[in-house]
Amino acid sequence: MSGMPAALYPAIEPHEHGMLDVGDGHRVYWEVSGNPAGKPAVVLHGGPGAGTNPVQRRHFDPAAYRIVLFDQRGSGRSTPHVADPGADLSANTLWHLVADVERLREHLGVERWLLFGGSWGCTLALAYAEEFPERVSEIILRGVFLLRPRELDWLYRGGAGALFPEAWAKFRSLVPTGVDPLVAYHDMVFGPDEATRTAAATAWSNWEGSTVSLLPAPGLIAQYAEPRFAVAFARVALHYFAHRGWLADDQLLAGAGKLAGIPGRLIQGRYDVVCPPVTAWELRQAWPDSRLALLPGAGHATSDPGVLDALREATDEFR
Repeated sequence: MSGMPAALYPAIEPHEHGMLDVGDGHRVYWEVSGNPAGKPAVVLHGGPGAGTNPVQRRHFDPAAYRIVLFDQRGSGRSTPHVADPGADLSANTLWHLVADVERLREHLGVERWLLFGGSWGCTLALAYAEEFPERVSEIILRGVFLLRPRELDWLYRGGAGALFPEAWAKFRSLVPTGVDPLVAYHDMVFGPDEATRTAAATAWSNWEGSTVSLLPAPGLIAQYAEPRFAVAFARVALHYFAHRGWLADDQLLAGAGKLAGIPGRLIQGRYDVVCPPVTAWELRQAWPDSRLALLPGAGHATSDPGVLDALREATDEFR
């Protein structure tokens, strides 16, 4: 973490922000920072359900970029928040989010923009780019995730548990014998008992927090354990995963031909346990205009060695 600021641009504040009515009772928080006349870039945050972070503005040269951040439906400052009692997720799907990105582009008067996403943000970026390729100038992805069954199996059905057995044991301790962890956690997080919901959401988030960095990072784990964050993070993720993202098994990989002519940079930790490198490798093979950087000392977290440098190199290249 000590080298973190060196690869980031100085902290900045947004010069424009608002709430965009996207329909279905949802209002999405958005903000713009950097150069109002600069190259448009939109950050697609992870999770799903994690919300944006001010640090995300700092991946871009503020003199060169018009930097757009927004909180996806139900997360961050968007309303209604998924952690609120009775929050309805029926109008919160991948394809609702794709439509929201396009609606935000139109609202801001952007012709084409660079997509910047990590983890779940990669899934959303690729879904949007395959739907609206003419609106995308470049794509930068970190920790590639395509929401395929095999990726969910790895992280939530025991694969990653072989590397983090102590954290896996805690995660599994709430799951009845013989029950699929994804089904068990979905039932608990959406169940009627508030104490059970909060305990399950915290355990769900702690599992990812325990696996996200190459070396133990107490600060990251603490962030995942904050109750309101954990409830939102777990509820949205389990809702999306229960529906397999409203995607066919290999839909985004199969549709990568639609990205022809769009330059891409894939930034991937060699030891990323949350999103194993094979997914980024397969996307690189399917998308000839992309380049893959496999970072030898990194896991999934942006704070791992080399990740911030690689991201800055990519945004600087495209400015």
